[in-house]
Amino acid sequence: MNAANCIDRDAIDPGEPTCLECRSITIDRQRRELLLGLLCAPMVALAASARRPAVPILVYHRFAAAVADSMTVRIANFEAHLRLLDRFACNVIPLADWVAWRRGERANLPPRAVVLTADDGHRSQVEVMAPRLRERGWPLTLFIYPSAISNASYAMTWPQLRELAARSDFSVQSHTYWHPDLLRERERLAPDVFRRFAADQLQRSRDVLQQRLSRPISLLAWPFGLSDEGLRAQAAEGGYLAAFSLGNRSATIQDPLYAIPRHLMVDSVDERQLGARLEAAFAAEDGP
Repeated sequence: MNAANCIDRDAIDPGEPTCLECRSITIDRQRRELLLGLLCAPMVALAASARRPAVPILVYHRFAAAVADSMTVRIANFEAHLRLLDRFACNVIPLADWVAWRRGERANLPPRAVVLTADDGHRSQVEVMAPRLRERGWPLTLFIYPSAISNASYAMTWPQLRELAARSDFSVQSHTYWHPDLLRERERLAPDVFRRFAADQLQRSRDVLQQRLSRPISLLAWPFGLSDEGLRAQAAEGGYLAAFSLGNRSATIQDPLYAIPRHLMVDSVDERQLGARLEAAFAAEDGP
């Protein structure tokens, strides 16, 4: 190394190399490290993404001692589901917590998070579901279409719904006003007429629930789990923070905010099947 190329150590930062050749070597090393970092960053990001939680959001409709229709879950089977969540050491969280996390308003979720929801406002949700969740201190979100409440023979009453909504761990949200098949209505109606119809379904449900319950309504479940891009845009324009569909897979941060999948719980979903869904959801989170 030529001494003429050396630089006086006192004239530079003590941590810097003391000659031009040394500095050149250091710069080359820094470039290699930067290049390596750029090459590895996507793989690190992919690994981090794979570890992001997949959260099972379960949706029930009604309960009875025996199966009466395709949406009925036997009480004994529902109780088996709850025991399974216990055995899997699940953390049952409010749906609002998942939405806040999905929207970037919450840093993280507890491990093995699960969300419980129920659609339609069937009276068995008051008589069967709510008491069993209260015993465990588990939260519940009810998606309600107000036209049925205190009107349909199968539905709960407004006093019953108000009692549930008054609990801090229970939440009531929108399921449109009278549960139409929105995609079928889109085919049947002229575009402008359909847009007004859909807007009314979304807004009137919020207005009635907020007036009756004195609670903010910010989440939506699509009737029959069906929506399209236009409907999802209307939900966002209407002030909903998120909307939920069906899909029998666990929700992730990659899912569209206005078409978040939920697992449809019917009586044929036994402990083995639900256990398999939970294992699949938690596999990436738990790691090897």
